[in-house]
Amino acid sequence: MHKLYILDFDGTVGDTNRLITDTMQATLREAGLPTRSREACSKTIGLPLGDCFRALMPLDDTQVEQCTDIYRRIFAESHKPGVVPVFPGVIESIERWNDRGAIVSLASSRGHDSLSAFVREMHLETYISLILGADDVQRHKPDPAPVIQTLDHFGLTPGEAIVIGDMHYDILMGKRAGCMTCGVTYGNGTEQELAEAGADLITDSLLNVD
Repeated sequence: MHKLYILDFDGTVGDTNRLITDTMQATLREAGLPTRSREACSKTIGLPLGDCFRALMPLDDTQVEQCTDIYRRIFAESHKPGVVPVFPGVIESIERWNDRGAIVSLASSRGHDSLSAFVREMHLETYISLILGADDVQRHKPDPAPVIQTLDHFGLTPGEAIVIGDMHYDILMGKRAGCMTCGVTYGNGTEQELAEAGADLITDSLLNVD
């Protein structure tokens, strides 16, 4: 058992794929930019929002800012309570870790306010001890900064924590911080991508993670 479980959110805790990819495609249409497939949009999940659009096509800073503004507006309009379900086994696992005295935190490329809203909506406030969003750190995934900041916050060492996520960005972030890593196959990344990133453990359910 680990003392600290650092979880990604999108694709690891909440099934936001449809909402995110729908919003990205709607953003591109409104901005008058070429459309991209749902699969292409999915592959960018886990990056800071601006980088998601840069990964889809060459854009200048003005276009990126336009896309992020449009995206945030459409997302806010589309996000209704219940639209984003929690993946099976997630709440049970978080409760089990908490009951054993472990700390559970979030490290996500989503904004802090959006993460906090999801935590409240999913009734996880009792269990999540720290929320780190994109606006809470200077450097983002796959940089290890979010993990290092989390470890410093709790006064723990890399060997006492495990980083869990569905994308190779999460695995690289955790490994670069010196932590054990776990990739989940039910989210947006593939098992092959998680393995190539060097995940110590790959699972189809958080119920398998002690």
